[in-house]
Amino acid sequence: MRTITENRTPDDQRAFVCEFLGTMALVFFAVGAAVLSGEYIGTLGIALAFGLVLLAIAYAVGPISGSHVNPAVTLGMLFARRITLRTAVEYWIAQFLGAIVGAALLLLVAKQVPGLQTHGAFGTNGYGYRSAVGINIFGAFVAEVILTFLLVFVVLAVTHRIAVVGFDGLPIGMALAVVHLIGIPLTGTGVNPARSLAPALFAGSPALTQVWLFLVAPPIGAILAALAHEVTHPALAAVRAARAAAAEAETAARAAGEEG
Repeated sequence: MRTITENRTPDDQRAFVCEFLGTMALVFFAVGAAVLSGEYIGTLGIALAFGLVLLAIAYAVGPISGSHVNPAVTLGMLFARRITLRTAVEYWIAQFLGAIVGAALLLLVAKQVPGLQTHGAFGTNGYGYRSAVGINIFGAFVAEVILTFLLVFVVLAVTHRIAVVGFDGLPIGMALAVVHLIGIPLTGTGVNPARSLAPALFAGSPALTQVWLFLVAPPIGAILAALAHEVTHPALAAVRAARAAAAEAETAARAAGEEG
């Protein structure tokens, strides 16, 4: 099981690439399901697309980067003391860049479909008149916090330190699908600041005027999930922290030996 520390080796830079590619794939394929196929597959199909894409990404890059592909998940990992601030910042950069590239590629494809509306839509999140059920700003905020809480709590509960191994990807993918089944009629389901911001950049106003909520609420849900996990899994958290400290010390010693 790999551990990411401040003493990064060249191979560890793969995590940055994995987070970039994973977030790009999530936006292109999952948001793409809503943009290109939404009227054919409906809410259930879109929810399954998000869950299945994340499941595939988890198996593809989970053992390398943990398959966060979501700044809120990375924040939860940071508050759970599984990664360093430096690693979190690197992940956030990779995730936002990947999401923007994924949205750009999706826009390129969408523009080839005659009559497809992208301005003000394009799989973006919203509340009020931009919500399918007309949820107000307070309701949207609370919903995003709760939905993100569930997703991040599940990720923290089933993963080992950082890596996603074995069957870890199944509950994570299922959690994301369930979150979307509930959240799509409410806000379109954000729970991921990178996924929310990237399409909004290309959809323009009014999507950009509401995107702030989907940049603020998910981190709050992630922090609450990390705090709850400390309460519900104290022994597990202690064991993982001890293993992490030992692994980091070993990596630091190895790096010092190579420099010497």
